[in-house]
Amino acid sequence: MQDYQDIIAEILIDETTLQKRVKELGNQISHDYAGQDLLLACVLRGGIVFMVDLMRHVTVPHAIDCMALTSYGVGARASTNIENKNVLLVEDIVDSGYTLFHVIEMLQTRRPKSLKVCALLDKESRREISVPIHYRGFSIPNKFVFGYGLDLDEYYRNLPFIAVVDEAKYQSPAG
Repeated sequence: MQDYQDIIAEILIDETTLQKRVKELGNQISHDYAGQDLLLACVLRGGIVFMVDLMRHVTVPHAIDCMALTSYGVGARASTNIENKNVLLVEDIVDSGYTLFHVIEMLQTRRPKSLKVCALLDKESRREISVPIHYRGFSIPNKFVFGYGLDLDEYYRNLPFIAVVDEAKYQSPAG
């Protein structure tokens, strides 16, 4: 596996900027849900790093859950009953919108009290289907990014920043 420093075209969002924005989102969510219970739910695996950092700044009582997609964008499974609960779906990145659309559609059938979306990254230029994003970390250009939960062939999720892949230098393990 290549050293991540060899495949970075640029640091799109540095660690300090990321953490500052996550704290701001947590404060806004805490304000908006004051006096209410909340369930933070994320789609595995990309959103978990963001959700863990975000929940440290959410001061209202909240539970967490993670959903695994049985196939990309279709058939999510969550372990918690969400009926009549305030649910905040925590996403790492939204691009075309199809995966998020299907997850929202599935969760709505479980009759939550409210269902909102918090996305760390939004690639608006790639949107093919309209999806609501109530809390947005950053709008980013259409670039191939990794780090802070986002993987590059399942690696580099641990990086504390968001980087752009130098596609000319990156060698996928798949060939």
